[in-house]
Amino acid sequence: MDRNLALEFVRVTEAAALASARWMGRGDEKSADAAAVDAMRKAFDVVRMNGTVVIGEGERDEAPMLYIGEKVGQVSEDAPFLDIALDPLEGTTICATGGAGALSVIAVAEHGKFLHAPDTYMDKIACGPEARGKIDIDKSATENIHAVAAALRKPLNELTVVILNRPRHADLIAETRRTGARIQLIDDGDVSASVAAAWPDSGIDLLMGIGGAPEGVISAAAMQCLGGDFQGRLKFRNEEEKMRARKMGVLDPDKKYTVNELAHGPVMFIATGITDGALLKGVRFHGDGKAKTHSLVMRSATGTIRAIEAFHDLNRKPDHKN
Repeated sequence: MDRNLALEFVRVTEAAALASARWMGRGDEKSADAAAVDAMRKAFDVVRMNGTVVIGEGERDEAPMLYIGEKVGQVSEDAPFLDIALDPLEGTTICATGGAGALSVIAVAEHGKFLHAPDTYMDKIACGPEARGKIDIDKSATENIHAVAAALRKPLNELTVVILNRPRHADLIAETRRTGARIQLIDDGDVSASVAAAWPDSGIDLLMGIGGAPEGVISAAAMQCLGGDFQGRLKFRNEEEKMRARKMGVLDPDKKYTVNELAHGPVMFIATGITDGALLKGVRFHGDGKAKTHSLVMRSATGTIRAIEAFHDLNRKPDHKN
């Protein structure tokens, strides 16, 4: 996969971030998400690739753009065939309420290298490179917390676990507290939280709990770039979701997926901050049509991680004037 494509893809996440950031804190989730989707879809048109959205905004009958199976990119005879996993606005509620950690994010792999995850839930566990191989989603929260603490050589009262603040996690939260570990509860945005578990100096050591399955694939791509670990198991809400999963190639509904099974081969992970978070700063509007973005671009082939600050003159970008 051409490394120069990484810098093309960051323009795509920047476009989505700039568009949705205007809706930050305005309480309108639908408009924020629609702005991000529309800007991202237009930005893909100038990227030289034969791309297919495999993780997107939903099935074709559910999403007008960036739906699963949609072809994107500027196709030419020598354009690479790539699979795209994306979330134009990861943390829709976060953006609408002005909370922390909303992102625009893309993961890219060669064709056939991502799990085609259905739009259902996934039980997840993620950690950084130092604890890679030490976690196991089949074990209890207590066992995993002790394993990560030992790998990091941290006392339990210094270990930080991030968990989505949901009623379904009441038992997980209680068990984690009994170990003596610290907890950071988040309201949304578990891609950012997964990446933080492997990000140096994020303050996060471990992610556990149930979130979106598509976000799990994107998180696994990031972990491949960072050298972290990730495991997941699909959690279906009804029989209809199981049937849709089978049509997408999921033959074992109880399978434990490793990081390599979710995202393998050379992958890229690209994210631009929309609101300030542990990983990225949000979009800054400076007036006079100027703005600043902060992005991460990561490649698993080399382990290279680039932090990119970009200054934008929106007067020269018609789609971003309003």
